[in-house]
Amino acid sequence: QEELVASGGGSVQAGESLRLSCTAPGFLTNDCGMDWYRQAAGKQREWVSSITPVGYTGYAASVKGRFTLSQDKAKDTVYLQMSSLKPEDTATYFCKIGANSGAWCYDLFKEWGQGTQVTVSS
Repeated sequence: QEELVASGGGSVQAGESLRLSCTAPGFLTNDCGMDWYRQAAGKQREWVSSITPVGYTGYAASVKGRFTLSQDKAKDTVYLQMSSLKPEDTATYFCKIGANSGAWCYDLFKEWGQGTQVTVSS
């Protein structure tokens, strides 16, 4: 199985932006969707956003209007553009196979990526 590789995390000031990426060879070309989750220290993992294989997106209320998902099929990469970041966005962000994906996606790819840390200071 291929691994989902997340990257792009870092430390920023409140109000700044970051773009996270998650990629795996063949992920989008095999029509797999993607979910993003995040987990802050001492808290449960929470859903952030989703993108379907055809590009429909959904966002948690806490990030709607500030985060935007996009995908580049040629690069098999999904991007999570995060703007107007707040200290409460500080967490480890994980990409995973979207719940709307076909069963073959779970055969081809490991379900969860390894996570990338985002730290937002005030």
